[in-house]
Amino acid sequence: MIKRFHVLYVGQIDLDNVGLNGTPANERRYPNERLSEVFFTCRDMARVMDELGYYAFWTAEHHFQREGYECLPNLVQLGLWLATQTKQLKFGCAFNVLPMWHPIRLAEDYAMADIVTDGRVIMGVGRGYHTREVETFGAPLIDADKNRDYFEEQLQVMLKCFNEEQFHHKGRFFECPPPVEYRGYQLTDITMVPRPKHLPVEVWMPVASGKTIDMIAKYGLKAMVTLNGEKILDDVVRAYQAACAKHGQQKQLGQDMIWGAGLYLARDQEEAIRRVEPAHDERYKWFAPFGFVRYADAQGRTWGTPGAPARIPSLRDGVQQKAWFCGPPGQVIDGIKSIEAKYPGLEDFMIHWAEGLSPAEFADQLRWFARDVMPAFGG
Repeated sequence: MIKRFHVLYVGQIDLDNVGLNGTPANERRYPNERLSEVFFTCRDMARVMDELGYYAFWTAEHHFQREGYECLPNLVQLGLWLATQTKQLKFGCAFNVLPMWHPIRLAEDYAMADIVTDGRVIMGVGRGYHTREVETFGAPLIDADKNRDYFEEQLQVMLKCFNEEQFHHKGRFFECPPPVEYRGYQLTDITMVPRPKHLPVEVWMPVASGKTIDMIAKYGLKAMVTLNGEKILDDVVRAYQAACAKHGQQKQLGQDMIWGAGLYLARDQEEAIRRVEPAHDERYKWFAPFGFVRYADAQGRTWGTPGAPARIPSLRDGVQQKAWFCGPPGQVIDGIKSIEAKYPGLEDFMIHWAEGLSPAEFADQLRWFARDVMPAFGG
C-alpha cells in the first residue's frame, strides 16, 4: 500500500524553447546567474512540498552542466541547507556519484548531516553515467567493469565507516588506513568521527541492470526505479525480491523500493498530454542518448534491442507503458492503483519533475496532486 509521496528533481533550470523542435540539447548555454537559480528553485519547491505533506524531495548530483539540465553538484550540502528552510520534509540523494568521491569523505559529510538534521537527509549512491563527469574526476566509467569494481569497493568502505566502530580495509583500490606510524605506534585501524546518529543507514541505489540488482541486495540497500514501462518495472520488482531472498532477506514484492513515474493533471487526458508533451520531449532529448528509455514492446523486448523500437519515445508511448499518468485525478489514481495492486510491499511513489516544466507549473501540479490524489492512498 502506497503511504509516502516523493518528488525527483534532477536540477534543471527553467529551460526556454523546449520540445523536440526547440533548442538542441548540446547547443544550450547559460550564464552562471541562470545556472545558480536551481538552489532557490529547490528551496521554493521544498517549502511547497513541506506544507503539503510530501515525504521526501530527491535531487541528483551532476557536474559541468552548462546546458542547464542537471546543475546540483553536492546533494548532502544541499539537503543540509534545505532542512534549515523547512520543518519536516526529508531530502534524498539520487544519487551521490560515488566514483567521484573518496568514500570516507562522503560518509563523514553524510554523518554530519544526519546528526544536525536529525535524520532528514537520505543517503543514495550511484555509479554515474556521464563520461564528462566521472572521467574528469579521475575515476573509471568507460571501462564499465572497472567502474563497477571501483564502486563496489567504495561502497564497502562507506558501509564500514557507518557500521563499525573501528575498521581496516585493504582492497584493490583503497587501503584505509595505510600502514603508517602515528604518534609512536603502528596504525592498524581507524574510526570515522562522527558516525551517523541513525543506524543502520538507509542507503538507496538506482536499478540499472541485473548485476546492479544483485549488488543492491547483497549489501542490504534499497532500490529506486523510475520512468520504467510496466513490463520492465515488473521484471525489476521480481528480480529485486529474488535477489534479496538469495542473500537471506525475505521481502514482499515492492518492499524497500521507490517506484517513480511522470504525471500531469488536467481536465482530460488529451489536455494533459498537450500541456506536458514539450517538457516530456525535452527530457528525452537530453536523456535518451544515455540509454534512459526503459520500455518494452509487445513481445517483451527492451527498446533499443534487436527487433524492438529504437526511437525517442513519445509521451503517448509513456502513457501506454504506464510510465506516465496524464489526465484528471480519478484517472491518475486508477493508473497508480493498477500498479500498486501488483506489489503488496510497495509503500513509496515518486513524481518525476519533467525537465521542461516550469517551477510555477510544477508547484501547481503538486498542490493539485496533494489535494485530489494523495487522499486516495493509505498515507
